[in-house]
Amino acid sequence: MILEVATLNVKAGMEFEFEQKFIQASSIIESMKGYISHELKKCIEKKNQYLLLVNWNTLEDHEIGFRKSPEYQDWKSLLHHFYEPFPEVLHYS
Repeated sequence: MILEVATLNVKAGMEFEFEQKFIQASSIIESMKGYISHELKKCIEKKNQYLLLVNWNTLEDHEIGFRKSPEYQDWKSLLHHFYEPFPEVLHYS
């Protein structure tokens, strides 16, 4: 199993809208091959920072199966405009 970790810095004042769109986007990622589970954690000290944790069967399930899929384009259009700067995504075994 691979853990994807992304620190998401959401543009100030857009936190509520981001959280609503993330609920909608969750159904996209949940439908992907190799997806196991995910959590979105909101930072206590920085109200516009979130930690996204996604468990995948393999690195390829995330990097190829998800990121190169048509569904990823929907995920991207729902969420990517909220981030500043764009998040660094790392993987852990």
